[in-house]
Amino acid sequence: MRPRDDTFRFFALCVLVLSLFALPALALEPHERLADPALESRARDIGRNLRCVVCQNQAIDDSNAEVAADMRRAVRERLVAGDSDAQVFDFMVARYGDYVLLRPPFRPGTWVLWLGGPLVLLVAGAALVLAARRRRPAAPPPLTEEERKRLSVILSEAKDLPLQPAGPSASPLDDKRA
Repeated sequence: MRPRDDTFRFFALCVLVLSLFALPALALEPHERLADPALESRARDIGRNLRCVVCQNQAIDDSNAEVAADMRRAVRERLVAGDSDAQVFDFMVARYGDYVLLRPPFRPGTWVLWLGGPLVLLVAGAALVLAARRRRPAAPPPLTEEERKRLSVILSEAKDLPLQPAGPSASPLDDKRA
């Protein structure tokens, strides 16, 4: 392989990687841009805070979906009509619901969005704790009176026996069994 081939491959790889980062910038079509740079800037700010309703957690400014293009167009139409940013957000919420906001407000209608994740985590943690408690072995049942008497006999006999060195020899209790 020649050094010139390596240079070409490296350059092609760099172009490919850079083009992957540029894909969200291609979502906004040139014909969608407003002539007034101030209005276009406001439209971009609003577009970064509105969720595409068919994409997974993607802003309408970054989405190539057709519905995102419709939403961008609606935002620009409302801005050209003279609406404030808050009025544009209100219009989009009235049309698509709180789901359209990437940062929904904290109110009873959105409690599930804000608290759903932590609640699921708490329920899963409680389930794990309960499962761990069930796995603990139960305490053995207490000895019966007969078993206690037998145990005390065995222990008293074992006390009287001389200590034997550790080794392969059998314990004194084995002699009793034999």
